[in-house]
Amino acid sequence: MNTQSGNEPIAFICAMPIELAPLVRLLSLAEIEVNGTMMHTGTLDGREVVAIVTGMGTKLATEATARLLDAVAVRWVLVVGITGALESETPIGALVLPEVVVNSETGSEHRPTQLGDGVPHGTMWTTNGLTTNLDDLAQLRAQGVVSLDMETAAIAECCESRGIPWSVFRVISDRANDGTVDEEVFHLSNQDGTPNPAAIEKYVAEHPERLPLLAQMAENAALATRTAAEAAIRACAYIA
Repeated sequence: MNTQSGNEPIAFICAMPIELAPLVRLLSLAEIEVNGTMMHTGTLDGREVVAIVTGMGTKLATEATARLLDAVAVRWVLVVGITGALESETPIGALVLPEVVVNSETGSEHRPTQLGDGVPHGTMWTTNGLTTNLDDLAQLRAQGVVSLDMETAAIAECCESRGIPWSVFRVISDRANDGTVDEEVFHLSNQDGTPNPAAIEKYVAEHPERLPLLAQMAENAALATRTAAEAAIRACAYIA
């Protein structure tokens, strides 16, 4: 049962440190420990906010979200970060506001609460692995899927089990159909979302010709994380 007073902090949940970084910068968040859980805290227009990084995948997202909600009573959860497009038409930097989020492993569907003036559209598909096969992508598109991620459905399940409203602000940073993200590139990050220096060094040594591609991907990710953070911050004005 939800017994919120309305004065609880707003929570930003990100999968990776690069997604949290713009929020820390824009809101001057400070890292502290609250009831045994590390998080970043600050204020937005006089209202308390908290933010965490979960790590990549549904398991870590579930565990970290549960820890946050055990440690702090929150008014609203905003899922903030990057997402992958299934095709080449959606521009890098486009904000995705899904109508529904689906857990690909269980088939469960979760509907975020709209915040702000954006118009929700399509389905976000949460999966624990890469989806780059063109036939699979075509099938997902036929089902109305507009983007791919690895955590949102798990976060949604945690929020819904506690009666906490949640919304999604994810921005396109890459495209699953263009071959830029394969298993090697995927494992350039650790599961906690931090860079894997050994894997990066090995990848660059073996594929020096792909350095410009990595630089472009980093630039796209920076644009996407900044845009997502800015959209989420603007949306907080609509939370009563």
